[in-house]
Amino acid sequence: MPTTWTRSPEDFHKIYLANTDAFYRVAGNALAPEVDDFMTRTALALWSRAGKIGERHVEMANQIYSRGRPQPKWLLWNLTGSVCEDEMFLPPVFFWNLAENDAKRKTETSRTFIRMLTNILLYLAAVDDDVTYAEAEYITECTDRLTAICDTTGVRKSREGLNPLDYVTSGEPSFIDKHKEQVQTSGGGESGPKTEEKEPEKPNFDELMEELDSLVGLETVKKEVKNLMNLVKVRKLREEHDLPVPPMSFHMVFLGNPGTGKTTVARLISGLYASIGLLSKGQLIEVDRSGLVAGYVGQTALKTQEVIQSALGGVLFIDEAYSLSSGGENDFGREAIETLLKAMEDHRKDLVVIVAGYTGPMEKFITSNPGLESRFNRYFYFPDYNGEQLMEIFRIQCKKNSYTLTPEAEEEALKMFTQLYEERNENFGNGRDVRNCFEDMVVRQSNRVAAMENPTKEDLISVLPEDLRDPDEDEETEEKTEEKAEVKTEEKAKTEEKAKPKPRKKAEEKTEA
Repeated sequence: MPTTWTRSPEDFHKIYLANTDAFYRVAGNALAPEVDDFMTRTALALWSRAGKIGERHVEMANQIYSRGRPQPKWLLWNLTGSVCEDEMFLPPVFFWNLAENDAKRKTETSRTFIRMLTNILLYLAAVDDDVTYAEAEYITECTDRLTAICDTTGVRKSREGLNPLDYVTSGEPSFIDKHKEQVQTSGGGESGPKTEEKEPEKPNFDELMEELDSLVGLETVKKEVKNLMNLVKVRKLREEHDLPVPPMSFHMVFLGNPGTGKTTVARLISGLYASIGLLSKGQLIEVDRSGLVAGYVGQTALKTQEVIQSALGGVLFIDEAYSLSSGGENDFGREAIETLLKAMEDHRKDLVVIVAGYTGPMEKFITSNPGLESRFNRYFYFPDYNGEQLMEIFRIQCKKNSYTLTPEAEEEALKMFTQLYEERNENFGNGRDVRNCFEDMVVRQSNRVAAMENPTKEDLISVLPEDLRDPDEDEETEEKTEEKAEVKTEEKAKTEEKAKPKPRKKAEEKTEA
């Protein structure tokens, strides 16, 4: 099976420059000669694990040079000889200095270098359209040794880079077996007796459905989710009885404003899918554009692939997905979309993608690419919460955190949330606004109780009307109410004036002399 890491020598050089330029912006251009030398030596050792050495390797070796540095002049005969002189991997001196500086400054440049090295070596391993197990193992050895330096030096932790073993296209053992071996030998010594790994416990279907039913509002969404679960259940039963099942996409589009419960429902769907066997794990991976798109050539596909790998077996939830297609023809977001579409096809049996965002932009996003239209044909609309629903969410928050609204506070809160809903604009945050109101209430209540000499337990849990608004906010609300009343009075007066019958003018009698 060909690897997706194969690049032309010209494209690889662009990727090499993009990676090293980004690194030098942090670490300084003075490291360029040492970095190029280290990368070349590591590439030669890597290729000693390949099946063969050819002209393609020569072309790639001649592209390992930083901006402003002279281009190498490798020929096949001296490259082959150098590959045969493979030496044991030794971390370069400059890396030790990087790690020590990171530990002092609380930065992570050295760990960034490890991720960069992994990416570059994977491109070099794929020069012959094949990443062998031995090559992937060597890349892992390099990164493990460098990571050990970071750990012992005290460099703060950072996000993990790619696992080279996930990209092996040939060699033994198989993809599944290699992960078992990795676990068994990770202790550094001889592996002990093999023990059967317990399968992760599947989510409980009934509990998740109960949680879905307990959500405030969203009646149409709940109904659609239940219909979807019934559909999946029957499909699984038909498969068990060797009956044909029509091809169907289970990817979804969530439309609606922020704070309407889209992420919560996505998490529940992920668990429900796992509980009935459609997905193997049921985790939810939530990202937005920044989690998929990189700022330089060749890195967006890698970044997106990392996210996809973490989401396999579960649901990948992309918030504000429309931003991936809003940057024009040359925007890196389009690269993320293409990578995503390919993964949705390659892993269609164990990956569900949910894209979410405002209704208008999301509809444009889906129609911007035929591949998106064909894969996303299931739409869920999440309406705004009305005043009573916002109040119910607020009550749940209070109960969950042991706060009790007095009858007067209950009345004031309902009035507040009704007003919030009726006067909503494009910045209306739905449930998020409720959470903000709750947090503000806790602060005001704490200030009030802190001023008491000996507050009782009742005082600690009671919420009064004055805890719901700031004094100046109350004045503004009263002024707005009075203004509205005045406007209504004026409008009523104008309406009554228009409705009054107009007095008829007496016709003037004209007399002619």
